[in-house]
Amino acid sequence: MAVPKRKVSKARRDKRRSSVWKLSLPGITKCPKCGAIILSHRVCKNCGTYAGKEYISKESTAKEA
Repeated sequence: MAVPKRKVSKARRDKRRSSVWKLSLPGITKCPKCGAIILSHRVCKNCGTYAGKEYISKESTAKEA
C-alpha cells in the first residue's frame, strides 16, 4: 500500500482544493450586425460577418440547410 513519505502542508493541500484553476467564461459578445450572441473574434454563424465584412454568403448557408 502506498504511504506518503512526507506530510502535505496546509498550503499545498488547499491549493489543490481551490477553485483558482477552473476556467472562466469565454468572451461572449453580440454581433453588431444581427445581434446574435457569438464568441469574440469569430465569424457570426447567423449572418456570416466579421469586422463589418461578409465572409459566409447567405446563399451558401441556404443551400446547406
